[in-house]
Amino acid sequence: MSFWSNWRGGGRQGFDSGSASSNAIELTKRRSTVSLTKQGAATGNLRVNLSWRMRTSDIGGPGRSGSLLRHPLKLFKPEVVQAQGPAVVQIDLDLACLYELKDGSKGVVQPLGSFFGDLNSPPYVKLSGDDRFGSASGETIYINMDHRDDIKRLLIFVYIYDGTPAFDRTHAIVTLFPSNGPRIEIGLDERAPQARSCAVVLIENNKGELTVRREVKYVYGFQAELDRLYGWGLQWGRGYKTKV
Repeated sequence: MSFWSNWRGGGRQGFDSGSASSNAIELTKRRSTVSLTKQGAATGNLRVNLSWRMRTSDIGGPGRSGSLLRHPLKLFKPEVVQAQGPAVVQIDLDLACLYELKDGSKGVVQPLGSFFGDLNSPPYVKLSGDDRFGSASGETIYINMDHRDDIKRLLIFVYIYDGTPAFDRTHAIVTLFPSNGPRIEIGLDERAPQARSCAVVLIENNKGELTVRREVKYVYGFQAELDRLYGWGLQWGRGYKTKV
């Protein structure tokens, strides 16, 4: 199994596309920022969900539909992506969060290394679990907004833990579910075939106002590259997931 960068320190929701509902704010390049404070959503738990599915044109190649007619049970098998050559790889997108608190403490919440965080103690960020197989529920991070005064900034990012880089073969959506008001959606629709990580959204506390800003910046390295891009200043080393 390949290794990934790891920090050395110390409720799931179904797939839901905002295009089909008016009760959602889609952050785009033209409309990239929304204030949680102004919409009265800076309290309670903010739920951040990652869901994804394979792009239809990339699943199984040209003969996929005909194969399903002959073998309908294949519809219920996990989708895989055909890499260049004979290897078949499973897409493993992970949701994670870099945090910086007002007291200067910094770190990461992510499946790699089992840094699942804590909701009621620093960093007030908790990862619900690690979805290895791209199920409809995806992965969820909870942020305790009742401790908003302790939070300086949070960077929500997604990375591909193992296998072939395939952001361009997935349709991924990161959705924020505030305690009040419409959900906030950020689609990862830009093609970045070789990217390993993507900074999705930055949550900042600016003089008491909590804002959410779309980033969607792809990088071709590991978490350490995102760290350098945003000036987090952590020390990174090799990390592994436990086998399942």
